[in-house]
Amino acid sequence: MTISAYSGTDAGRLTPAMDPAEILARQRERESAARTYARTLPIVPVRAEGATIFGADGRSYLDCLSGAGTLALGHNHPDVVQAITETLSRGAPLHTLDLATPEKDAFTEELRSCLPPGLGSDVKLHFCGPSGADAVEAALKLAQTATGNQTLLAFTGGYHGMTSGALAVTGNVAVKSPLPAAMSVVRLPFPHPYRCPFGVGLGGRLPTAGPDGAELSIRYIERLLDDPLGGVTAPAALIVEAVQGEAGVVPAPDDWLRAIREITRRRGILLILDEVQTGVGRTGRFWAAQHSGIAPDILVMSKAIGGGQPLAVIAYRAELDVWTPGAHTGTFRGNQLAMAAGRATLRRVRRDGLDERAAELGARLLTGLRELARARPHVGHVRGRGLMLGAELVDPTAAADAAGAHPADPRLAALVRAECLRRGLIIELGGRHGAVIRLLPPLIITDSQASRVLATLADALDAAVRRLVATLARPIPADRPRGEPTPTDREDAGRGAQ
Repeated sequence: MTISAYSGTDAGRLTPAMDPAEILARQRERESAARTYARTLPIVPVRAEGATIFGADGRSYLDCLSGAGTLALGHNHPDVVQAITETLSRGAPLHTLDLATPEKDAFTEELRSCLPPGLGSDVKLHFCGPSGADAVEAALKLAQTATGNQTLLAFTGGYHGMTSGALAVTGNVAVKSPLPAAMSVVRLPFPHPYRCPFGVGLGGRLPTAGPDGAELSIRYIERLLDDPLGGVTAPAALIVEAVQGEAGVVPAPDDWLRAIREITRRRGILLILDEVQTGVGRTGRFWAAQHSGIAPDILVMSKAIGGGQPLAVIAYRAELDVWTPGAHTGTFRGNQLAMAAGRATLRRVRRDGLDERAAELGARLLTGLRELARARPHVGHVRGRGLMLGAELVDPTAAADAAGAHPADPRLAALVRAECLRRGLIIELGGRHGAVIRLLPPLIITDSQASRVLATLADALDAAVRRLVATLARPIPADRPRGEPTPTDREDAGRGAQ
């Protein structure tokens, strides 16, 4: 065993770590090929505070991934640490299935007090397994049970999890294609400002007259559902994200969401709103639904509501509570530490107005990203809401489509991510072809840290473009087929991909 360059102190205690290269090598040997973040972010965190991660390599990193949006208050927030410590010091049972406990009672009271208006004062909660995917499964099963219908409506670009039912309503073809279909799902067009499914965009990118993509989406959905030859059997529910995260940070227009709510209400279709990633202040309101003023029939929650600990819950209108005992269970649905941490997180976000802070700082970051894009044609589109931001990277030398969008450039995006990591900034990619830079900083990120994000991203993007140009200019060896990356190319794109 060797000691790494980093031997930080935490509360006065030495924090030794093994050589990070050894740890990463063992991970490659022991863990499955389904690893994701570990492949493109080859660091070994040993300590973290706020928006900063300290690695075993002796470096610090500004974290704009935040556990994929889980860490609303950042790493090891004092409120969260205190809540967990007090729960442990009281000797509270940590595993209670769905038994009532003081921790659970306090958490449910706090959660109910901050749910979006419209669910009703008699709203019901159901604690699921520890992941957002299980909460989606519960929501789908509840809708099918309550309505007696089986068909589900979901959107292009949607992401709802990797378990069977959640995957069925997810749009990602690559992860779905090897598996049998799990449910009857009808896919509907989600309005996209840059990759419009109707080829017209939002807000009229082209000078031609006519409806935009959001209006066409509503027209299409209404006619499809009312068409006796449309092939859609009576739907149980429609599931939607107010901001599509994994699809590359695509906010749904508020008017469009209000129209979707009206479509489902008139036809007796339950509306499931997936706020796993958008909830608890992320988009500039406590719930993303509040931007449009809609109220779902079923609200799906996870990530930030557990304060960094595994927790998943659905909230729904009381009249839907038709389940029999045991209709949806999970061994770890009684995570007491998550409930203590979650209550502390919900209270701090509300008390400090961190949702308003996310709106204000997010607007500044969005402006900064758009200024960055104006001088850099490789940034095709910038979008987001609150502290949920995305910048889509494209090949500006290739022909644009009918809506003015250039082809995605996933190779450049991978290089930008690697250059950011070299500069101490953790970001992740998403969207179609993995070409969208995604920023999900904790809600407590400071003004100076936000400025650093923009400066680092601009520098990393310029460096990545230079490297890409240099790579494309390299002569191709005669014994290597065109289009096949060299080992150096692969290392550049993945920065030591595992």
